[in-house]
Amino acid sequence: MKILIVDDHGVVREGLRKLFVAHFEANVLETAGIDDALAIYAQEHPDVVVLDLNLEGAGGLEVLRRILAADSSARVVVFSMHHEPIYAVRALRGGARGYVSKSAPVEELITAIRKARAGEQYIDRDLASRIAVSQISSDDPLQSLSIREVEILRMLGQGKSMTAISENLGIAYKTVANICTQMKVKLGVDRTADLIRLAIETLKA
Repeated sequence: MKILIVDDHGVVREGLRKLFVAHFEANVLETAGIDDALAIYAQEHPDVVVLDLNLEGAGGLEVLRRILAADSSARVVVFSMHHEPIYAVRALRGGARGYVSKSAPVEELITAIRKARAGEQYIDRDLASRIAVSQISSDDPLQSLSIREVEILRMLGQGKSMTAISENLGIAYKTVANICTQMKVKLGVDRTADLIRLAIETLKA
């Protein structure tokens, strides 16, 4: 079994490597960089990618999109510090096979990888119950946003300017501005400052 770890923290990568070798006798590949992740995937075709969302630059959701654009059968498990349902929902809608919070028990990540390799989906149990509650109560103001919109909102919440966001995502400034305008309409706010506030309060960016 071949597993690619994409995480910008060396300690996390080392811990995951030992874990995967112990449980799967796996050939473990790893990288902290987005471009390297795409290059390694294209060359090695790992069985499962374990992907962090909080990467420097374009971010994990964009990496997920690019991997699946190159290989629609890719099996990606998101392993993230973000435990808000909005991230899990967007990742799964974007094609991820699994989503596990870094606060979840180790067994849940192992299960997610096994499920992903078998072509199934898995969400850690705590998140799954929270998603069910949020879907029933419909209290998530970001349900209407696309993956790209969530990623830009996250970057706004991190204090990035629209110019920096356009550079990080490799898209035109005008495209970012238009997406921000669309988000304002969807979320019922008038100013970019309101988008930033929503990002901080809801995404905890």
